[in-house]
Amino acid sequence: MASNSSTIDIVGSEPPSPSHTGVISVQGLVHRYDQRTALNGVSFDVQAAELFGLLGPNGSGKTTLFRILSTLMVPTAGRASILGHDVAKDANALRRQIGVVFQAQSIDVKLTAAENLRHQGHLYGLRGAALTARITEMLSRVGLSDRANEKAELFSGGMQRRLELAKGLLHHPSILLLDEPTTGLDPGARRDVWQYLKSLRDEERVSVIVTTHLMEEAERCDRLAILNEGKLVALGTPATLKQEIGGDVILLDTADADALAEKIRIRFRLHPQVLDGQVRLERENGHRFITDVMEAFPGEIDAISVSKPALEDVFIRRTGHKFWTEKI
Repeated sequence: MASNSSTIDIVGSEPPSPSHTGVISVQGLVHRYDQRTALNGVSFDVQAAELFGLLGPNGSGKTTLFRILSTLMVPTAGRASILGHDVAKDANALRRQIGVVFQAQSIDVKLTAAENLRHQGHLYGLRGAALTARITEMLSRVGLSDRANEKAELFSGGMQRRLELAKGLLHHPSILLLDEPTTGLDPGARRDVWQYLKSLRDEERVSVIVTTHLMEEAERCDRLAILNEGKLVALGTPATLKQEIGGDVILLDTADADALAEKIRIRFRLHPQVLDGQVRLERENGHRFITDVMEAFPGEIDAISVSKPALEDVFIRRTGHKFWTEKI
């Protein structure tokens, strides 16, 4: 099974010292585009046979980090290594040991599924019977055996994505990097992709890094690095990260959120937030508190919701704003 170890760092505190024992090690990574800093001192490790997520809104730096790990970019400062290879200095050696599936489609839709894989195999020096056997194996594993000789343009979006996965895994990599792998897929196809990634982790001990901006996908990861504006704001298992909230999340709809938040602060000695016109609180036994607040301010509250903490709430606690309101 994948590692369940976790580390949580609090925004504004010193980040944890990485152990540098994982198959992927990121140490103080910095990257700048002219005057804009896309990554600002990001550090974490990924363990063997771990399904690791890079979660962040658009503009958070996760795509830049992905490009560095996939050897397409050299960082401005810091270091990243995969299987002991420096991604900047040993890129050629590393490319034979990692599989990469980009967000943009890379298959040739005018070729058949088998032809796509055969061309991919040639890039890695695979030939003859060994390549043919590997193509047969990979098409079977992604459920495309019966469509091997059909052109990819006839495939659904989910089938094309599975063919992309087969390309990325054709040369037996022990590390798989995927950038937004379910973009454009329907819910059923998304589930299929994630089930396949888990089987890679559990049955073949492949370490997988996935970038995503979808909370429900991040929940499927063993551990997460949550990014915002180029910084690592949280690191740990989804369950551990949500435990830091320590209670229920309460949202109050009202005509004047700022005024109600101030009244709650004075009356109950709490520290509510105002986000997108709602009053937000974190409170144990939230179902009991809503009775108290309704009685304290009759007629001022239009609607109330109480929910258990989600990864969105972790992001709010660490950054002070919602997932989609960052500056891009």
